[in-house]
Amino acid sequence: MARTKTLLAIDGGGTQCRFALQQGTERNVVTGGPANAFTDFDASVACLLDGLKALSKQSSVTLSELYRTPAFVGLAGVVTHDIAARLQAALPLENARFADDRFSALAGALGDRDGVVAHCGTGSFFAAKIAGQTRLAGGWGARLGDEASAQWVGRKALAAALRATDGFEARTPLVDMCLSRFGDAGCILRFAATAMPKDFGTLAPEVVEHAGKGDAVAASIMEAGAAYLADGLIRMGWTPALPICLTGGIGPAYARYLSLEHQNALTEPKGTPLDGAIRLAGSDQWQN
Repeated sequence: MARTKTLLAIDGGGTQCRFALQQGTERNVVTGGPANAFTDFDASVACLLDGLKALSKQSSVTLSELYRTPAFVGLAGVVTHDIAARLQAALPLENARFADDRFSALAGALGDRDGVVAHCGTGSFFAAKIAGQTRLAGGWGARLGDEASAQWVGRKALAAALRATDGFEARTPLVDMCLSRFGDAGCILRFAATAMPKDFGTLAPEVVEHAGKGDAVAASIMEAGAAYLADGLIRMGWTPALPICLTGGIGPAYARYLSLEHQNALTEPKGTPLDGAIRLAGSDQWQN
C-alpha cells in the first residue's frame, strides 16, 4: 500500500456509521450500525471494530495494513478530549485522529470554501468556517438540544397529537395519522418512554409531507424549526455573502420555510461527511 495515496475515513452517528478506504481514485465503502461514543462507548468501539473488519474484507487490505493507514474518525459523542483519548486507546488504529463528527460534516460540505452548515439529521448542529476560523455549536443530544432535528420534529408531532386529545390542538391529518398509528394517548406515552432518537425521527418524513400539503400543525413545526435555524445562522456569524449548506436527512426540507435572504444563499454541499473525513485524514493542517 502507498501510504501517501491511501486514506481511511469513518463517519459515525446515531443512525449509522460509514467506513471508507480511499486508494488513489478507488474507494471502498461499507456501512455499519449506530455509534455514539458519549452515550454508549463500548457499543461504539464494537461497531467500529466490526466496520473495520468488513472494510478489510471488501477492500482485500489486511487488518494490520488498515490499522496503519492515516485515518480520521469523526464520531458522534466525541465531546471532550478525554473521550477522544479513550477511543485512541481502545482501538488498534495507529495513525488516526478522533474528533466530533461535526468536523467531517463541515469539511465535506464546504471543501475549501468559507460558509455555514446547518445539519439536521437524527440530531442537529451548526458548523462554520469563516476567515479561516472554525466554529461549532449545538449537537447536545435529544435531552438538552438537537432542535430542528428529525427526532425533534417527531417529538413535536406526537406532542401535538397529545394536545389534540385534550382539545388544545386542531385535529389535522398529521394529528390523525399519529393517533391512528399509535392508537391513543396511552400508546404514545408508552412509545415515548423507551423510544430512541432515531425512533422519533421516523416520523419526520410524515411531518415534512403533511406540511407540504398545507397541514397547519405540520407547517407550524417546520416553521419553528426554520426559525431556530435562522437564528442560529446569525449567531454563527453568517452574512449574506456566505453560502449556507443544509445537510442531513431533514435539513434541506427547511429551505422553503427560510427567508428569501437565506434561500438566496443556499448552496449544495460539495460532498458528504465521509468525503470530509477522507479530506481530513489526508490533511496535515487539521486541528481540533
